[in-house]
Amino acid sequence: MSFVDFRKQGHIGTVTLNRPDRLNAISTTLASDLHDALFAVSADPDIRVIVLSGEGRAFCAGDDLKEFDLQTASDAATVRHIEAIQRITRDLMFCDKLVVGAVHGFAVGGGFEWMLNCDLIVASEDLVAFFPETEWGQFPTGGVTHLLPQAIGYQQAMELLVLGERQTAQALLHRGLVNWVVRREDMMAKALEVAGVAAAKSPFSVSRLKRLLTRDISGGLGRALDLEETITIKAFKTPEARARSSNFPTKN
Repeated sequence: MSFVDFRKQGHIGTVTLNRPDRLNAISTTLASDLHDALFAVSADPDIRVIVLSGEGRAFCAGDDLKEFDLQTASDAATVRHIEAIQRITRDLMFCDKLVVGAVHGFAVGGGFEWMLNCDLIVASEDLVAFFPETEWGQFPTGGVTHLLPQAIGYQQAMELLVLGERQTAQALLHRGLVNWVVRREDMMAKALEVAGVAAAKSPFSVSRLKRLLTRDISGGLGRALDLEETITIKAFKTPEARARSSNFPTKN
């Protein structure tokens, strides 16, 4: 069973996280399935725009803490899991297709990070997003240590990453981190509308525009992804990191 669904509608490829019983929490399998889906969509010459969404009550609730023991069963397992998460950021940001995020419910930790890897974001008014990593003695991924300061400035980035306060859709709109806020029932329609408008543009121009706009961040982003990976692997393997926080949930 795949934890990611794919549907092609003309020039639009809709990729949906489909693990609703776990709020689409990130397991190693989900990350692998998502990579496979994004690779297939990126390789399809007919698809010009990708819509990324989540099935059920949430977009993505972050790393699946029920699988923490599996993810840390060996050094190799930890490395594979973190590499799989970081690979999704590369898939989203370094592909030539425009990615429209359709995000609702919870976007937590890695889910928030994958949301911010999208080129355009349609948020449902019920969206709640936050970074719990410092609360749990973990470390953010998804290149946000590089992307957030560029997007909203150093102090606001530190506020989101260190304090980990819950952000509503309207708060994210105010910060400039989402493009539209709509009712939950209108979210996919709006995302497909945006995707349709983008798909009607010249794919030559749009793909190269994305490539040009990400050129200045790609080098720094690549380095940030590597550093985040190294630190996150260390946090996963270091009990002392989690011991700093009594709030680390060993079971979910």
